[in-house]
Amino acid sequence: MKYITTLREGERISEIYLCKAKQVAKTKMGKTYYSLMLQDKTGVVDGKVWELSGGIDHFEALDYVRIDGDVTSFQGSIQVNIRRLRVAQKGEYEPADYLPVSEKDIETMYKELTGLIKTMKNDPLRALAEKFFVEDTEFIQRFKGHSAAKTVHHGFVGGLLEHTLSVMKLCDFYCGQYPVLKRDLLMGAALFHDIGKVRELSDFPENDYTDEGQLLGHIVIGTIMLEEKMKEIPGFPVKLASELKHCILAHHGEYEYGSPKKPALAEALALNFADNLDAKMQTFKELFAGNANNHGWLGFNRLLDSNVRMTSEW
Repeated sequence: MKYITTLREGERISEIYLCKAKQVAKTKMGKTYYSLMLQDKTGVVDGKVWELSGGIDHFEALDYVRIDGDVTSFQGSIQVNIRRLRVAQKGEYEPADYLPVSEKDIETMYKELTGLIKTMKNDPLRALAEKFFVEDTEFIQRFKGHSAAKTVHHGFVGGLLEHTLSVMKLCDFYCGQYPVLKRDLLMGAALFHDIGKVRELSDFPENDYTDEGQLLGHIVIGTIMLEEKMKEIPGFPVKLASELKHCILAHHGEYEYGSPKKPALAEALALNFADNLDAKMQTFKELFAGNANNHGWLGFNRLLDSNVRMTSEW
């Protein structure tokens, strides 16, 4: 199998990929074409069907499709121009080859995450964490198998767990550097900051926004989920509940980035920086993985708000 991350400009390929998304569009001259997002476990690539007649059979998003096409480059990114396409039959492909999965072992990461929960000394916060990550088996399974985003960063099986664990580790480091931070509040906020994504995004292979996700977003969904579990803990401190929810509501930092509130607590600010750092470093990692032999400029990235490239070798 020719994995997406190994595609190089100038190659002619005949492969099966998952059609993650399909859009019908028109050129400036009014000619209809298909714009596709093709996926395997290593990543995604843009696909274009310019000629809809002839060898292009009927297909829909989330079909596995066999394509014949040419690998080209457009604005610094790899693209596949598709000449022939048909829906692949069962037995022609192995579904596991088409779901992007964390490079790290999911069970090992989960054990490390629950180990960090055990270090929390505040009884109500630790009890709240255990309500989700020890007692709720359905939530645990969804959390371990979920992505942290549709396409921007950590968009793979185990991505939500990997991102959450990384943010917790950064916050733990911050607490050692800045004694003003209340460790249990910050660690709890890091643990819970993206739990709403299990309902904002659908499961794989779709991994797309749900109606609830479109209408509310993961920040509000996660805050609602916290409130529901807090009610199961008798006497959960009112001020602690408000401070924890504030950290969740403010973790994107700015109104323009979707935060209902801006950070008003030191812990909320620290969470915002940890979340932002991990998301952006992962974005660099994924960009570099998809352009392994390209040491030039890689084009403008929306999340990074900059034209980027790899550091030169000295």
